[in-house]
Amino acid sequence: MRSNTKWFTDAKFGMIIHWGLYSILAGSWKGKEAPRTCEWIMRNMRISLDEYRPLAQQFCPTQFDAREYVRKAKKWGMKYIVVTTKHHDGFCLFDTKVSDYNVMNTPYGKDIIKEFADACAEEGMVFCVYYSQMQDWEDPNGDGNDWDFDKKDKDFRKYFYGKCIPQVKELLTNYGKIGLIWFDTPYDMPVELCRELRDVVKELQPECLINGRIGYNLGDFRNMADNCIPHDPYAGAWESPMTLNTSWGYCEYDNHWAEPSEVITRLSGIASKGGNLLLNIGPDADGVIPEPSVKIMDEVGKWMEKNGESLYGTSTFPTFPYDASWGNMTYNAEEKKLYLHVLRYPVITPKISSIGLKTRIKKAYLLATGEPVKFSQTYEQAREEERLAVTLPAECPDPVDTVVVLELEGDIQVQKLNEGCYAENN
Repeated sequence: MRSNTKWFTDAKFGMIIHWGLYSILAGSWKGKEAPRTCEWIMRNMRISLDEYRPLAQQFCPTQFDAREYVRKAKKWGMKYIVVTTKHHDGFCLFDTKVSDYNVMNTPYGKDIIKEFADACAEEGMVFCVYYSQMQDWEDPNGDGNDWDFDKKDKDFRKYFYGKCIPQVKELLTNYGKIGLIWFDTPYDMPVELCRELRDVVKELQPECLINGRIGYNLGDFRNMADNCIPHDPYAGAWESPMTLNTSWGYCEYDNHWAEPSEVITRLSGIASKGGNLLLNIGPDADGVIPEPSVKIMDEVGKWMEKNGESLYGTSTFPTFPYDASWGNMTYNAEEKKLYLHVLRYPVITPKISSIGLKTRIKKAYLLATGEPVKFSQTYEQAREEERLAVTLPAECPDPVDTVVVLELEGDIQVQKLNEGCYAENN
């Protein structure tokens, strides 16, 4: 039986933090830029463990402040934070007794995961952890490292029972309440081991959600492919993990940054289909969030402060018969509010229209200011169409996403194209 996902589906916006030894390299090794994403630099550039492991002795993020991260996430409108406790390279940001390859044996010498857990508890943020359950390039029996270790000599179950399970138990025992645990890259991990991993999580923290990348549909919610939004609404709790540039780990030469407007439109688009946006931050070796990330997210935060209501607590609703040429919609069933996200403001006449809303509207206004807007609802008998028209201000209030609130008289009802005699006669 799956856990209750309500807090998760209400949240709509979360942060994931990719941080580790790869942040020191910043995307380059011996003068060469890494191909693809920088958190995979050890594997993609076939760096030997003898050369990569010593990076731990350089790890000393003196400017790191967990509370500053959490406060920024709150300011930006995020509701939960996922931190990489162990990525594929095997290095742990927490005080694990299972392996000495961890943050306690670095010049920094402090448990970063505890710092995040404490900061989240103090600030009222849902704290979550990422753990790479199959890949571990430092462990001779973990998956992924075939340049230091011969694949035929690997005993994955030895890694699974000797490192993976004990470390997951540490994470779920030593850091208070965990909102969710985010597994990754299950590949061909045997289904019985995935079930056992799930059972361990649910035994220690029954309400801790498990993401879909545990494999075999054993998770409490689904993860979409990285940086992808599904074409159609998905029936169930889901999340799209996305980056602000092209890499998840810190990369000093990756300047392909998203615009704040892109983040906002992704947010409303994902929420309109019932999902969450999990947005990545990749700190540098000193523990600092890159300045472009901060600038982008500060702008997103300003929009969220005025318009976050149109996302939080919204859910999937009956699909309208036609795509809205001007944007998309979100719906809060408890409040009986339909939110119109106007992404393409009308140029000639400040009016938008939609076909199919049966429920009567009580009130319409701009979410950011409360300014009333005029609307009309008509039923065209000959074409059997419910029609809605909303008149907007002559000047566009928000160049990215102007949100109009429609307060409905009852639960939302939407006309379908196969209703009425027209469908019957064809």
